[in-house]
Amino acid sequence: MSTPIGLIGLGNMGLPMARRLLQAGHKIHGFDLSSTSRERLAHDGGTAYDSASEATRGCKIIILMLPDSGVVESVVDELLGADAIDDQALLIDMSSSQPLRTEALHDKLLERGIALADAPVSGGVQGAETGRLTIMLGAEAGSLGLALPILEPLGRVVHCGRVGAGHAVKALNNLLSATHLWITSEAIEAGRGFGLDPDTMLAVFNTSSGRSGSTEHKWPNFILPGTFDSGFALQLMLKDMKIAGELADRVGRPSILGQTAIQLWAEAAAEAEPSADHTRVAEWIAERAERGPSNDG
Repeated sequence: MSTPIGLIGLGNMGLPMARRLLQAGHKIHGFDLSSTSRERLAHDGGTAYDSASEATRGCKIIILMLPDSGVVESVVDELLGADAIDDQALLIDMSSSQPLRTEALHDKLLERGIALADAPVSGGVQGAETGRLTIMLGAEAGSLGLALPILEPLGRVVHCGRVGAGHAVKALNNLLSATHLWITSEAIEAGRGFGLDPDTMLAVFNTSSGRSGSTEHKWPNFILPGTFDSGFALQLMLKDMKIAGELADRVGRPSILGQTAIQLWAEAAAEAEPSADHTRVAEWIAERAERGPSNDG
């Protein structure tokens, strides 16, 4: 591909995704606030720039891998102000953004002749490194021909519907994922209290109806070894859960269990380090179980 891809956001997910795109033969013009990330991109064969506008100027495809809608909107405003998004460009927001704000951004960009697609991902750092992400694409029909060849080296692309649909599905997926992890951790603590071995419980769960991504992946790989290094922050998980809860309320389908899960995660987040991995909620649940019932009230 002769036209470069501008990629803004070279963090835990963005950098391995950039590597996959480079391996697929694409040229990557990247930017991140971290000079270390920029250096790593250059080492891997990409071209690193000192600003977002420098990285995207002249690119017909721009990928954003940023923390949230607020940052996405700020970066887009910066690029528009610097006239650093070409007419007829396709901007792909792979961040975990708010679907209603994504719809509004789509309308704003469309007035400038710029297309927007949303393509958040699931699969974590390992999925990004191996090209096995699930990519939830929200895009109008006219953007699919441009978006699909860019996204396919990164994993399995599922076209979820119009712009904003990808971000909606991602938030709902993470609400499920977080709820699975919480109840799995509580169940394992109950089993420990009875004298059961966690490995034995997981062996049963993973061949029974209780299995989930938490029992098959998170507990064996990040929690039992005590590394808590899945690469996805607790605060980001809570943010996605809140997006899902707000979406459910807005469409008149409130999530009762989901709101309870959000409250529990918020309690854990309030006591955790700001950069804590989301798998550390299992540690928090274990410590709470050891403390026993609160005497407050």
